[in-house]
Amino acid sequence: MDFPKLLEVYPGVTAVIGSGGKTSLLRRLAAELPGTVLLCTTTHIRPFEEYPLLTAPTPQTIRDTLATHRVLCLGTPCENGKLTAPTLSVETLATLADHVLVEADGSRQLPLKAHDAHEPVIPAVSRQVICVVGASGFGKPIRESVHRLERFCVLTGAAASDPVTPEQAAKAILAEQLCDAVFLNQIDTEAQRSLADRFAAALGGSGLRIAAGSLRAGSGWLYPDI
Repeated sequence: MDFPKLLEVYPGVTAVIGSGGKTSLLRRLAAELPGTVLLCTTTHIRPFEEYPLLTAPTPQTIRDTLATHRVLCLGTPCENGKLTAPTLSVETLATLADHVLVEADGSRQLPLKAHDAHEPVIPAVSRQVICVVGASGFGKPIRESVHRLERFCVLTGAAASDPVTPEQAAKAILAEQLCDAVFLNQIDTEAQRSLADRFAAALGGSGLRIAAGSLRAGSGWLYPDI
């Protein structure tokens, strides 16, 4: 599967938000995009071990390293082996590589996410914002599968004890209006396809680019605007 084509990722800055596979999507895009790629965050990520890490580079250091390594990870070391935002601005990074991929959200490793007022941290120069949604949260109680569950309940009118439906997840995305494209991840079996169909139908007419599939399996498909 060509994930850059599926999600229409163009040169420039792409921010990835949501839950249930943000880092996996960044990894797929970095591997499949043509040209040079910088991976970074505006929140926290773990280093991508398969790529060189630069922690306090100058622009020239980045240019020189990209001459021998197509993909680089940038960030400032912090607690627990994680990285925060790089020392150079995303605006500067955008002048140094063909693509800048930014993880712009945190989800505490839960499959679903709503956003407080200070979230996500999307760079102003982002050309596109992709929201990742984890289908493994569907059917489980909101309190067990949603980060910022109180906000999710406000947006959807659901109770914390209610099981999450695809329609509720779509309703929260539509209410927040934070993204240009949505990828429903963790559709790992044909039996789960109906969940993706319901999710896409609930987003129908929104103008969002809607795709679903499995980052783990490397599969995906695009939904036409319904």
